[in-house]
Amino acid sequence: MNPTHVVYVHGLWMPGHESLILRHRLAHEFGLTLQAFRYSAPSSTMSEITERLASLVRELQAPAVHFLGHSLGGLVIYRFLERFPEQPPGRVVFLGTPCVASRAAQRAGRFAPVAHLMRQSVAEELLQPHERRWAHARPLGIIAGSQPLGVGQLLAGFAEENDGTVAVSETRMPGATDHIVLPVSHLGMLLSARVARETGTFLTQGRFALR
Repeated sequence: MNPTHVVYVHGLWMPGHESLILRHRLAHEFGLTLQAFRYSAPSSTMSEITERLASLVRELQAPAVHFLGHSLGGLVIYRFLERFPEQPPGRVVFLGTPCVASRAAQRAGRFAPVAHLMRQSVAEELLQPHERRWAHARPLGIIAGSQPLGVGQLLAGFAEENDGTVAVSETRMPGATDHIVLPVSHLGMLLSARVARETGTFLTQGRFALR
């Protein structure tokens, strides 16, 4: 039997290794094979990043491929499928992805050293307001966090539910199949057994376990 592949795309300034516990849980509980896709936001354009992602998917030669994006990684997947729509069938889960814009990133981007670490094409995904809509055939499940632990809470000054980096309202995208909110922080969701269970359930069944 061919393994079911999941391509994990990390967030801004993350190395990809942070998915180790999540990867183990998805493999152990759901039999999924997680492939981490790594990129460098400071040294690559979004066009270059999506081209490399397309190459990785081709190399897998898998009959089905799911995608899992944390934070900016979800937007990388969004742009990838927009540019390369002809992909093997599968499902997508976003974890704490700022689908509209990121107020925390906007505030951080005002500081020159931070702005320097973002290439313009990547910064535009986070800093400029967008009216994105999920128009792809594959189902999309979105998990947002409501535990406000993180530097972003100080930068953005959220007055609403947030995960310490991204507000729950920023994670919503019209056209998504489902959206749930769990009591986890932006980085904590990568360590959460509950997030792993909901992610694996959606990727294998097309729905969240909470429904």
